[in-house]
Amino acid sequence: MSSTRIVCFGELLLRLGAPGNQLLLQSPSLDVHAGGAEANVGVSLAHFGHDVAMVSVVADNPLGAAVTGELRRHGVDTGRVRRSEGRMGLYFLTTGAGHRPSEVVYDRADSAFASARADSYDWPALLHGAQWLHLSGVSPALGLEAAQATLAAARAACALGIKVSFDGNFRPKLWERWGGDAKAILRDLFDCAHIVFADYRDIGVVLGGEFPQADAPARVDAAAAMAFAAFPRLQYMTCTQRTTHSVGHHSLGAMLLGRDGTRAVAPQEELTDIVDRIGGGDAFAAGVLHGLIEGLDADTTIRFGLAAGCLKHSIPGDFNPVGVADVMALMGEGKFDVRR
Repeated sequence: MSSTRIVCFGELLLRLGAPGNQLLLQSPSLDVHAGGAEANVGVSLAHFGHDVAMVSVVADNPLGAAVTGELRRHGVDTGRVRRSEGRMGLYFLTTGAGHRPSEVVYDRADSAFASARADSYDWPALLHGAQWLHLSGVSPALGLEAAQATLAAARAACALGIKVSFDGNFRPKLWERWGGDAKAILRDLFDCAHIVFADYRDIGVVLGGEFPQADAPARVDAAAAMAFAAFPRLQYMTCTQRTTHSVGHHSLGAMLLGRDGTRAVAPQEELTDIVDRIGGGDAFAAGVLHGLIEGLDADTTIRFGLAAGCLKHSIPGDFNPVGVADVMALMGEGKFDVRR
């Protein structure tokens, strides 16, 4: 296993979910999980055996302590997580069923993370010893300070020769809340990235333009060509392709495209009896990063990423606490046999 260190920067959240398939507050109880896009990736990478550190700001109260402790339990270094006055970011989840889709309600305005001053982060110190920095588009969508902090992290990483992994994660409602210039800020972040987790819709937001190609893979090909032309540092673009047949039945495939002409496609997997899709994209991202860090070939990397994402759909909560052997087993024959 590689000794590569990955630093993840983003908000740690508490997820409060209606039990089972109930509506929110249909009964007076909630299931609680820790989460956050970047933390989800970090937890997966830690379970894959990598050296992962989290940079964040949490509320200086028992909620912040609980979330930080949960990351430590999964093997993530939380020494760079700072406690501050303020509140924890929350989100509420109603899990869908039948013809009723899942629904997320955010309650993260003015959280300790969102309110932290951009100049309070010493990025050269926080990134010391790292070879990768993982960011997502959720953080800059939270407000001006968070956007400036995310940009400063990406620029510091570039200056230090650290590879930046960036998940587009475009959240229009969060951007609209504070009137942020999503196109300009996301473009600057894409410009720092070694790999982006994005599809043609993300590229359309950042670079403009339409992709009229007949099918989704062709649109992704065209978007990747545009992205490689616009961003000289960018080496890879990857994404999943999801077809939603019903709340509990999805088809999920994936593509990995490289500046060098790499084009790897993982055939679609049928996901039935889905337990929890939240964090599936983060599990996919961690799987792809694992492949790149370990020097796996492109076909194995994208298949590993897709298998990791598929497994997450069977596990409650935001995290994907499975190891390399679990993912490899899903990629192999007899994947549904009882393992004894």
